[in-house]
Amino acid sequence: MIRRAMRQAVLAAVVIGCGAATAYSPTVLAQPLPSSRTDLAYSYAPLVKRVSPAVVNIYTTTTARVQRRLPFPFPGMPFPPQAGERLQNSLGSGVLVKPDGLIVTNAHVVRGADEIRVVLADRREFEAKLITQDERFDLALLRIEGSDEKFPYLDLRDSDSIEVGDVVLAIGNPFGLNQTVTSGIISAVARSAGGVNDSNFFLQTDAAINPGNSGGALVSLDGRLIGINTAIYSQSGGSVGIGFATPSNIVERMISTGTQGGRIVRPWLGVSMQRVTPDLATGLGLARPAGLIVKEVFPDGPGAAAGLKRNDVIIGIREQIIDDEAGLRFRLSTLNVDVAVPVRIVRGGKEMVVTVKLAAPPENPPRDKSQLEGRQPLSGATVVNMSPAVAEEMGLAEWRPGAVVIEVKPGAYAGRFVRQGDLILGINGQDVKNVDELKKRLAAGPVSSVSIGRDGMVSTVQFR
Repeated sequence: MIRRAMRQAVLAAVVIGCGAATAYSPTVLAQPLPSSRTDLAYSYAPLVKRVSPAVVNIYTTTTARVQRRLPFPFPGMPFPPQAGERLQNSLGSGVLVKPDGLIVTNAHVVRGADEIRVVLADRREFEAKLITQDERFDLALLRIEGSDEKFPYLDLRDSDSIEVGDVVLAIGNPFGLNQTVTSGIISAVARSAGGVNDSNFFLQTDAAINPGNSGGALVSLDGRLIGINTAIYSQSGGSVGIGFATPSNIVERMISTGTQGGRIVRPWLGVSMQRVTPDLATGLGLARPAGLIVKEVFPDGPGAAAGLKRNDVIIGIREQIIDDEAGLRFRLSTLNVDVAVPVRIVRGGKEMVVTVKLAAPPENPPRDKSQLEGRQPLSGATVVNMSPAVAEEMGLAEWRPGAVVIEVKPGAYAGRFVRQGDLILGINGQDVKNVDELKKRLAAGPVSSVSIGRDGMVSTVQFR
């Protein structure tokens, strides 16, 4: 009975299948196959053909000095180690942004390079010269040498016009392969990725980005450059769908200043701030934790001239919302000094707008660069007076009086507990406001404690 029932079920299925084929086959056969590329919907091919010639492969050669030890000629009598040279090669990507052969890429792609060669999409090769680089934003400008032709290039699009969910293409040369195109969407538009660069403000995309893509193009569907692919989040070294691109608004500032022989100078507001936490938001009467609360207004600064006050909450600059320190640093980095900008604040529960004329951060007090020596814990550290200008150069969110460490000699004792960017605030419980005071405190006698400011926190190291 079971076998008969199974045979009946199979037969029924065959009959149903045959009936379906008889009923629908003519309709299916009547559908024409695509006869041209235009019949295929949603192809990126026309866009890729238009933008890919502006993306180049970058090859660099660096001469590294190494120590090599010659073989022993006799037992117990080795030759001393001798210095030698070794060529190191690396690769990355770049984007032509001007018809005269101007290329933008990541600074880490060309760092320390003795020779730079670029390969165009049509496989032509050219020598390139480094014009400028800015390690703080991990960007560099190159120019093709030995050619007067007009090169294909990409126009830049305002990266603030990009929204989460927009479709984008990433173009580069991953793993040394020839030009590769991947697609994805914008996953976030104001993503912080600590430790990547000073801007700490990126477009995040799930378009596949891998080693070798650095310096390549992130392109919107209108064929314009919206970012330079800079870093990925990965535990394996390959793409896991979390890539970061430096926004085009920073790239545009790099081009305009770098080609004139200058560097990006982040304007100074003349205030110190901290992020609004949920507890602070409740105390300030805010509907949600947003913006930066003003802790201090420095005399004679742009903020003081504009009327900013302690406990004001900065929630926006121009049309852009400010939620954290990274967002503020990014917005300021895209603006020039001596420009008046509207700043939206909340004061006493009411929203208002003040106009702030941005200024270059002053170098006051002067640096007074000093290398610390002697038998004391900070021996081997080089320090300068902290000032707004020094804080801007070092990518620090804010500044306060003290002596900041700008360098630590390799192997020095100071390297055990201080690093570049640390602020020396006190010795033996006594405040340190400048380099001169620091040297006097160190010379006064045995050092039992050093107070250090790092990442907004203050810690004290005890010595016995």
